[in-house]
Amino acid sequence: QVQLVESGGGLVQPGGSLSLSCAASESISGYYVMGWYRQAPGKQRDMVATISSGNRPNYASAVKGRATISKDNAKNTVYLQMNSLKPEDTAVYYCKARRVRNGLEYWGQGTQVTVSP
Repeated sequence: QVQLVESGGGLVQPGGSLSLSCAASESISGYYVMGWYRQAPGKQRDMVATISSGNRPNYASAVKGRATISKDNAKNTVYLQMNSLKPEDTAVYYCKARRVRNGLEYWGQGTQVTVSP
């Protein structure tokens, strides 16, 4: 099964930017729909952005215009760039891979993002 390792979280000031990375242990090109999700304390885990095997992005309304998801198939890595960060963006951010062939899903361990002055 694919293993996912997120990196890039941390403390960011409101209005700032962050860049998260998700490195997969195997090729993601054409095999997986990749996505970023987040979970704030006491809340459910919500989709932030996904990118299809054909490189089609999809964004949650809460981040549309502020987030960009991309992937580098040669590096088996998916990225999330977010700008104009708000305190409500504070959450643990998770990477997910959904295998196109059978729908199986795999999650990373998550990385904390805190937006605070």
